[in-house]
Amino acid sequence: MPVSSFDLKRVLRPNILKLEPYRCARDDYSEGILLDANENSYGPAYQVEISEGADGREELRASSCPDSLHRYPDPLGREVKQRILKLRPSIPSTDNVFLGVGSDEVIDMIVRITCTPGKDSILITPPTYGMYKVVASINDVNVVKVPLIVEEGAFQLDVDAVIQAAVSDPTVKVIWLCSPGNPTGTYLREEDVRRVLDSPFQGLVVMDEAYVDFVRADRGQSYVHLVPEYPGLFVMQTMSKSFGLAGIRLGVGIGSRELVAYLNNAKAPYNVSTLSLGVAKSALSDDGVQKMRSVIRRIQNQRDEYLIPELLRLPHVSAILGGNDANFVVCRLADSDGKPSNAIAKSVYSEMAQNRGLVVRYRGSDYGCEGCLRITVGTAEENRVVIDTLRSLLSAIP
Repeated sequence: MPVSSFDLKRVLRPNILKLEPYRCARDDYSEGILLDANENSYGPAYQVEISEGADGREELRASSCPDSLHRYPDPLGREVKQRILKLRPSIPSTDNVFLGVGSDEVIDMIVRITCTPGKDSILITPPTYGMYKVVASINDVNVVKVPLIVEEGAFQLDVDAVIQAAVSDPTVKVIWLCSPGNPTGTYLREEDVRRVLDSPFQGLVVMDEAYVDFVRADRGQSYVHLVPEYPGLFVMQTMSKSFGLAGIRLGVGIGSRELVAYLNNAKAPYNVSTLSLGVAKSALSDDGVQKMRSVIRRIQNQRDEYLIPELLRLPHVSAILGGNDANFVVCRLADSDGKPSNAIAKSVYSEMAQNRGLVVRYRGSDYGCEGCLRITVGTAEENRVVIDTLRSLLSAIP
């Protein structure tokens, strides 16, 4: 979308433009004697002991509650956003950052504020993350599919087809791109992404970067650096993968100040919990980021120096597909004639999960992924178990 002609108000639903957001107590004050939000001033009940002193006054004793769990959290997670700016220095300000309950809430919010149910559409590029389609279905939004180029496991954008489909259909409000993709594990080329952004398409382009920290520096970088240049670009990230914090459910969205403001208007008042914000703040400290990067190097080395070469030595493994830019590997299994085999992939997947205590993901039903298993890069010991188990099972297949 030419920057000069992009108008966010043409993309958003009219009711969102008119929305008067709920104003919560912590928008105004967060210090002092807080009696404005009907919180429980006694603190978390399971930690409190109440007695009367010698003078008849009420005395409270509570075990340590450093997170102030009886108080509502900061509705905007400002301290976490400040640390995200340090991690991604190309983000202009905290006003460009949105926090959600996992990336799935961020996906849902984008669809809800842009797409009118029963009328509008999103565009996806299969094979891709399944929640885009699920969220569209929940919100009664149509899905336009433009498959990736999958020959020889390329998993790259068919740029001309994406632009043609998006520009020719005025109902398309959002193009969903995934880099590195899931299940493709492939980083999308910047020249292709820029072509989509520079096209006449007037909607949002959302880049899902859940796995971006696993991309080696010589392969690419986060597309966050393009956000100041393209007001129609919105980049999604997560604490679940590189930081190893799937359990706190914290997703991040980076976009224009205007778009983030509308997302904040439409979200629930206190969507991200105090516990999640506290853990994220610690993880985003200098020490936490350093440890995250150390773990990533281990995962990259296990992926590139052990798992991939060992998989390629196994019988019936015909290829490793994609760019291998994430924390998983897409492994294609083939029959004795070298033809991709869903039957073998399903059989191996089921046997490992049901009888060997080893669970990977069958992806043979995805476009361009016939005969494929998606294998997460585990610890060194877990990866050895994967290889030993696959060798045992595949060696027994004619």
